[in-house]
Amino acid sequence: MKVEKEALGGQRVEPTEEELALVNRQSRKELTAAEVYLFAVRLCDNEIDRDNERFPAATLEELAPLFVGRSGLFDHQWSTRNQAARIYRTEVVRESWMTEAGEPYCYLKGCAYLLRTEGNRELIAAIEGGIKKEVSVGCAVERSV
Repeated sequence: MKVEKEALGGQRVEPTEEELALVNRQSRKELTAAEVYLFAVRLCDNEIDRDNERFPAATLEELAPLFVGRSGLFDHQWSTRNQAARIYRTEVVRESWMTEAGEPYCYLKGCAYLLRTEGNRELIAAIEGGIKKEVSVGCAVERSV
């Protein structure tokens, strides 16, 4: 089986008043549109992956609020030094096509922000240029069914 998943690839999110209000729930100071770079990522979905596993749609709904406030890290290194972005909003997106399991496809979309700093300039350019576009999530499960 060949598994191909399309990333949102850092799809840009416009910094509207509503988006900035959600971002500012995560920040310690009031951030402006000029100070942040907003983008969307596909966190996980209900399609069968290379390990023959998937997240049921109901689980994606349960996971959605748990991702808000979580940091984006590089290479699964759990260190504050590797924190690059923060998720400020999530939603489950439903598509019109079916998964390999015969269910309507859906995915958990996360909207994240980066500060527009000199240190993040190259990362923002890599996201915009499509170089940095895949993400993976880590989680623990009590049991697998």
